[in-house]
Parts: sequence; structure tokens; C-alpha cells
Amino acid sequence: MLLSDNHRPPVLEITGLTVHYGDHAALSDVTMTVREGQYLGIIGPNGSGKSTLLKAILGQVTPTRGSVTVFGRPLSEALRQVSYVPQVADLDRSFPMSVREAVLTARISSRIRPFFRYSAEDQVLATELLERVGLANLARNPLTDLSGGEFQKVLIARALARQPRLLLLDEPTANVDTTSREQIYQLLGSLHDDITIIMVTHDMLAITSHVDSLACLNRQLVYHGGPQLDQQTVNRLYGCPIDLIAHGIPHRVLPEHKEENEHDPGLV
Repeated sequence: MLLSDNHRPPVLEITGLTVHYGDHAALSDVTMTVREGQYLGIIGPNGSGKSTLLKAILGQVTPTRGSVTVFGRPLSEALRQVSYVPQVADLDRSFPMSVREAVLTARISSRIRPFFRYSAEDQVLATELLERVGLANLARNPLTDLSGGEFQKVLIARALARQPRLLLLDEPTANVDTTSREQIYQLLGSLHDDITIIMVTHDMLAITSHVDSLACLNRQLVYHGGPQLDQQTVNRLYGCPIDLIAHGIPHRVLPEHKEENEHDPGLV
């Protein structure tokens, strides 16, 4: 029997999270719960704290106040079950390694021993993941041969090689072509029955067609719920009337404005 969202166990619990960079509040009093099996999209204007939220979940920034627990435990005890695909890749494409080797690096333990060798299980897992992301035919190719979309799939495969229960992605389809973008979304959609996914994005295609829950962030949490937005929520999020139009989708996320406003509607 399938559990409703409210009865699924919590994967991530954020309570009163506030993060400052000097005197600047990047996040202010954010409280939210993400439950097992959810596919959460996070949207908001530039500088709204989206990437900072992911870094706080990962323990990469120190909160001014508030708490983050993952699988009911402190971050330090649960991070082995979390994988992260950053907006700016930490994998140097010019480094002389193959696509397969790049994926396998995720299997290297922090307690690496002399004469370390990947296990047969590691090798099988790398093969399965490259097939899953559609790169099996490029396994032996150097990273320098890859397109932007192919390289992004390598980063996702490498994150999955850690066999996480929670996957965080920061703008995973930025600067990739339309075909690769749709392939990445299809891949993530096929994963979230087994893995809880949190994805920061500016891509309205993801919001309208893929995620099953949505968080709107502008330093504070403006909205957290289903993926359908109303005009009032969007106005609060961006500070002015906004038309949300999905790329490649012949419909609007929101109805047309019914009243004149002194601001010109913008596009996102």
C-alpha cells in the first residue's frame, strides 16, 4: 500500500535555518520538511539563497542559527547517504581520465589504501550507471570529448555511484542542449521512486512537467507545497507580477494577469 506524502518518513528536516555572509542574511528562518520519495524543485530569483540552502544541507556553510537533520540524524552522521551535483563542476574536464574512470572516483573511500583497486562490484555499478544515463558507448572516451550535456550526465552518474538515499542538484540542466535537458529530467523522474531528489532550477519545464513538490525561496521560504503556483505566491516571490512560461510547453503556468499594474510583467 502506498503511503500518502504526510505519512512518509522525513528525509530532511530544516528548522529555523538562518545563514549570514558577514552582515548579509542569505537565508532567514527557513523551516521545511522533505519526505521520502519526494521530487522537490526549488525556485527563486538570483541571490535568493537557493544554493546556500543546498550548502547548508551539506554542512558546507555554518548556520547562524537553526538546525538541519538528515534521516533523523545530525549531518555529520548522515552525509554518506547524500550525493550532490554542484552548479559548478568540481571535476576538471581537462584531467586525463575516461568517462568510466570519472564515475568510478565516487567509489574511492576516504580511507584509501596503497595499491587501491576498484572492486568487481564497483565496476559493475559503473557499467550499470553509464547505461542508465545513456553514456555506455562513451565509457572509454576522455572527458575532453564530451559535450556539455554529456558531461552533466557523467556528474549525475558519479553522484549516483555513491548509492545515495538523498540526491541534491544545483541547476543540473544549465547550459545544456534541449535534448540533453529532457534526457536528464527523464532520468531523474525514473530515480525518485528510490531516491529523494531536491533540485534547484530556473527551468520552468522542470516545474511544470517533472517535480511533484515545489519550494519558493527568497531568503525566506515563500511557499512549500504542490507544483502549481498562484499569482499571489509568484508576486511575493519575485516582488512584481511575473509570467511563468514553460520552455517548449504551449501553456502558461499561471493565467494571464487580469488587472493592470504599474510594473511591466517580466518573463522567467
